[in-house]
Amino acid sequence: MPRPLTLTSLPLFPLGTVLFPGGVLALRVFEVRYLDMVRKCQAAGAPFGVVALAQGHEVRRAGAPPEQLHDVGTLAVIEQLDAPQPGLIVLRCHGTERFRITHRSHLPHGLWVADVEQLPGDAHVPVPEDLRRTAHALAQVLATLRSREPDAAQTPAPAALQLQDCGWVANRWCELLPVPLDLKQRLMALDNPLLRLELVGDVLERTGISL
Repeated sequence: MPRPLTLTSLPLFPLGTVLFPGGVLALRVFEVRYLDMVRKCQAAGAPFGVVALAQGHEVRRAGAPPEQLHDVGTLAVIEQLDAPQPGLIVLRCHGTERFRITHRSHLPHGLWVADVEQLPGDAHVPVPEDLRRTAHALAQVLATLRSREPDAAQTPAPAALQLQDCGWVANRWCELLPVPLDLKQRLMALDNPLLRLELVGDVLERTGISL
């Protein structure tokens, strides 16, 4: 069995949200600790790590509790970087592979860096017949959202193969569902994409959303 790929001193961006593999993340960066970091990542074509906050705030505040991070996050690759004014960077990123933190350090200027090991990507598991309605409902929701976007052409419709894949369908629903951060984190950290979709289906049934 191959050993997992490890990354040393990966810069981290702790957020009050969960980035899923295949997901899109828009960020407005203005804290000094992140401005230089994202510029260096862009110049090197290197990812940074997005991790959800277990405690603390995205923006440092005097007297706030210290930041505590979840152990499993997702690599973010910068697709677009704009600097509309001094001290502000607007990013569009996409999530790639998940990782687990093995060691973390908090640098003097506030940036977190970590040694991580990449987790295996989701195996392709076809959506079983009893969960296909979750895929059909997702396609309808995404079509509605695209129709409301001013630049809808920039958001392509999901491919048929994506809608047949448990991991992809589960991840997109997890991004959309109004569920607590801790639940999204647990779902993202699951290694079994079928189990993830089954749990998403349970949430959809309990809430009656789109089913």
